[in-house]
Amino acid sequence: MDDEDDAPPPPGLPRGKFYMTPAGEAALKAEYESFKAERHRVVEIVSWAAGNGDRSENADYKEGKRRLREIDRRLRYLGHRLQAAEVVDPAAQRQRDRVFFGATVTYLNERDESARVTIVGEDEADMAAGKISIASPMALALLRARVGDEVTVRTPAGPSSVEITAIRYPG
Repeated sequence: MDDEDDAPPPPGLPRGKFYMTPAGEAALKAEYESFKAERHRVVEIVSWAAGNGDRSENADYKEGKRRLREIDRRLRYLGHRLQAAEVVDPAAQRQRDRVFFGATVTYLNERDESARVTIVGEDEADMAAGKISIASPMALALLRARVGDEVTVRTPAGPSSVEITAIRYPG
């Protein structure tokens, strides 16, 4: 098994659950289909290269086999993630006064600087876009909090407090 598959779940999350948004699921499915199509092309190249004779000195064959291993590894990983995923639509959240998966949270840090993050699945996290993994220390600290609550976030530099100023859900 891959190291990524063997990692224990972060504290605070149910074992074996991979939460993701519908957009995250669509992106993983698109990536899966892209790799399947690429695999088909690489198999044809490897087959052609194998027919050219001595495989020990055949760069096309060796590189093709290496690429097939990479593709197969990623396909197994994506298949596992999609199978174990629990797709949660944040727009369907009924309790909108608390922070749950899919919420966009605005908060003030200890220096009174405002920041905004959206809590998404592990595969969807993108700090540059303000999307944080539900398994991140910040998300775990924010979960179930309300506007006005002050929560403590465990960081490598030590505990840090943030105050929630707004919670928003799509739709």
